Amino acid sequence: MKEFATVIKKTGDSQVALSILIPVYNEAGNVVALHKELDSVLRGQATGYELIFVDDGSTDGTARLLAGIQDADPEHVRVAFLKRNCGQTAALSAALDLSRGSILIPMDGDRQNDPGDIPRLLGKLDEGYDVVSGWRRDRQDTLITRKVPSWLANRLVARISGVSLHDFGCTMKAYRRKVLEGVRLYGEMHRFIPIFATWQGAKVAELVVNHRARTAGKTKYGLGRTFNVVLDLILILFYQKYAQRPIHLFGRIGLISISLSLLSFAGMLYFKFAHHWMTRNYPKDFVETPLPLLAIMFFLGGVQSILMGVLAEMIMRTYYESQAKTTYLLGEVRQGPALPPGSDLED
Repeated sequence: MKEFATVIKKTGDSQVALSILIPVYNEAGNVVALHKELDSVLRGQATGYELIFVDDGSTDGTARLLAGIQDADPEHVRVAFLKRNCGQTAALSAALDLSRGSILIPMDGDRQNDPGDIPRLLGKLDEGYDVVSGWRRDRQDTLITRKVPSWLANRLVARISGVSLHDFGCTMKAYRRKVLEGVRLYGEMHRFIPIFATWQGAKVAELVVNHRARTAGKTKYGLGRTFNVVLDLILILFYQKYAQRPIHLFGRIGLISISLSLLSFAGMLYFKFAHHWMTRNYPKDFVETPLPLLAIMFFLGGVQSILMGVLAEMIMRTYYESQAKTTYLLGEVRQGPALPPGSDLED
């Protein structure tokens, strides 16, 4: 199959206000019905809209159905085909890059998200928010393998990140485009966009949305995904706290490790030269305790950590300076009228 960017059938140059982003993988039993639902909800909207389906390397005929949907509704539907299965976040990132709307709403392609909630999300945005995150309060999924792990992960993410949302995993959210400018998605990080937005000063709200039971196809999520979420959260926290000063983290770890090395070395000397004087036991040779090995391991680990911090600092500075990025987030600037040339600024 050709690269996805070359097979899009353009919908014309008409202005688009709303983009619905829908990554799909092996959803042949859902995409046609989903398009009909979206069409019935959005067709009466006064603003222009587009439906961007991204097929994530499906093997069940989903790609063929999506091509037929685009042929039947070329005015509103755009379809992209990834060469292989790249994951939900990558497919969503492709949809984001292809979108043209000033408001973006991602949603799942399994019909568990209700298109009828789209007007409610837009209404909440109109109240002055930049992000509206869906909350599947009455989630229609299995208890042990889906609901309980999701509840635990959401509590952990909210506690660590400081962003008080109930359902980070709900794909259905509404964003103003300015919030996602420059955002690049990796791993499972699409669920953490409200956290990024909050850290950037955006106003984030939460809205209870309808969640429906799956009626066709099979779920692609399992318990293993919870561990991926935790690992991605650790990366996000590092990015938020240490992206501009990585030496503070790696250097701190290195200094602690070197300190432990010195303590191990001191303990080694104690057992060799002072222990028998205080306890009247035979002195212990260096090889009788693990302390020499620990001293070497902690010292080498500490030096390596500090060197990693130095390298991370060089990479960070190259990243910012090569792209002329600033380390601050500028909001509003107010100032008086410009002074005429040659004005006397002294009192």
